[in-house]
Amino acid sequence: MFGAPAAMEIWEKFHDLLAKAGLGGKIVLIGMSRGGLYCYHWAARHPETVAAIYGDAPVCDFKSWPGGKGRRSTTKGDWQALLKAYGFKDEAEALAYKKNPVDNLAPLARAGIPIIHVVGQADTDVPVQENTDIIETRYKELGGTIQVIRKAGVGHHPHSLPNPEPIVDFILSHAK
Repeated sequence: MFGAPAAMEIWEKFHDLLAKAGLGGKIVLIGMSRGGLYCYHWAARHPETVAAIYGDAPVCDFKSWPGGKGRRSTTKGDWQALLKAYGFKDEAEALAYKKNPVDNLAPLARAGIPIIHVVGQADTDVPVQENTDIIETRYKELGGTIQVIRKAGVGHHPHSLPNPEPIVDFILSHAK
């Protein structure tokens, strides 16, 4: 559901269910690829619930993927599904949307949420220049803390790192 408002409503019900079961506290969000959309949307809506974000080749602007309005071509079926999931009346309304992760970082920075991204520098599916690079620049400008691990010569896959210790260390250092 690409992190659409209806998806966030489902997440809210699930989060409430976890809280009722006694599983409170802050969470670490892990967003791989399109998962970046829902992790960042949740964090912006509920920054008080988030300890940290780990994005792995994360989509941070749906105009980039699946919209194909930058370096890559559109994935038409996914773009149409996104337009429907968000309830946009047309493409122009989607392109004017101002709550993509790249646009909506201020709540995360105010809450002091640390971020780590792992990206392949040769990613043509989710171009780093249209996603993580923008997040990194804007988040730092807002005073946020972000670490980006760049894999030279690597595309969208494989996710993670051959030795995921830096990711695990990051998560453990921020999850209490």
